[in-house]
Amino acid sequence: MKKSELKKYIKEEIINALSEATIVDKQTTTDEIPQIAKDEKKEVSTVKKAVDAAKASGKPVTVAEVEDDEEMGDDWYKSKDEDGDKDKEPSKSDLKKDAKATKGVAKAKDELAILTREMKALAKKYKEAEGADKDKIVADLKEKTKLKKELEAILDK
Repeated sequence: MKKSELKKYIKEEIINALSEATIVDKQTTTDEIPQIAKDEKKEVSTVKKAVDAAKASGKPVTVAEVEDDEEMGDDWYKSKDEDGDKDKEPSKSDLKKDAKATKGVAKAKDELAILTREMKALAKKYKEAEGADKDKIVADLKEKTKLKKELEAILDK
């Protein structure tokens, strides 16, 4: 999935989630809880937990968030290994690997920009060149084209 497609998908999911969910905040009163539960077709206890969470954090909370957390248990935020077992939180080395991968993409993007500029300059020289010089430029452009395709493949992942 390309980065632009992923961004579009995430944006749509957020909009869908927000349009479907009832949001409670620290100012939601206990008198409102039964009506919210009825409107959302949820348990009163679920709505109460959402209101309590909103009051504790000071930030708005959707009723669906609390319900999802209950289904996942207390360790919902921890990663799972290949067997589906709960794992520890990511280690510092795991976080460093993720950071290196991100830096790798940024570096590839920079290298691609530089390579593209070099290829444009070579194309201008090609127009003016003659004979053996033209052949050298063509060989150079072919090598740079291979590199460019590799960098584009990295960025498309």
